[in-house]
Amino acid sequence: MNDMEPLDRQTAEMYATWFKALADGTRVQIVSLLARAGRPLTVKEIVAAVPVGQSTVSEHLRQLAAVRFVLAEDHGTSRLYRINDTCVTCFPTAADLVMGKPSPVPLGG
Repeated sequence: MNDMEPLDRQTAEMYATWFKALADGTRVQIVSLLARAGRPLTVKEIVAAVPVGQSTVSEHLRQLAAVRFVLAEDHGTSRLYRINDTCVTCFPTAADLVMGKPSPVPLGG
């Protein structure tokens, strides 16, 4: 990549949505919690770990799911949330590319 050329617009827009999704401390806490939990969690478990109410957690989860940092799966009458390991693995690479650094891992679809 030529250092004087920006990222293509489609890639830049995709990365911008990722950065926007993590531009809130509570969302970063939720991503961190899910990544460290090593298992899917219910909204109730997430609410117990972060200092906001259930409706706020649900809205944050909706925003994180929209960019696929978080995956939701129905389990009986509950919905379980888990980290999307593929997306989270690509995130540091996205930041490196935006800053013009070589990609440490190839970005795959």
